[in-house]
Amino acid sequence: MTQAIHRPDWVPASGHQLRMSGVHFDALRVQGIRGEEVAARLGRLTGDDAGPVVWQGTGPRWMYFLLPPRTAGDRAWPLDVERYGTGFQVGFVGVPALNGHTWPLMWQSRPTPTAPFVDADRLYEALGAGRAAT
Repeated sequence: MTQAIHRPDWVPASGHQLRMSGVHFDALRVQGIRGEEVAARLGRLTGDDAGPVVWQGTGPRWMYFLLPPRTAGDRAWPLDVERYGTGFQVGFVGVPALNGHTWPLMWQSRPTPTAPFVDADRLYEALGAGRAAT
């Protein structure tokens, strides 16, 4: 299912910009193939309406899952998940524009009106940390 695109105010109009975690969103970062597998599983669990997931195409190819602010600490995430947000590692996350040249950042899944953020419960499931992931 294709969802309407939603452009939150923290998404730049062009290029990409750094945004401080814990302010506009919290972020969970997963490396490489594992991050790509989790993103694909999350897409299946949500009917391709996963919310904002940013893929970094350089280095170890990080996948950033953007959750509502102050929610990354609500549970014990798997050890291979890095948390960025209030009360944890604070950092800057690159956010690409919805269109145009944004390399090395790209949207794996864009924010939509029905999923302006990644749902933490679904992400937890996609990580295989809760019930069996599909």
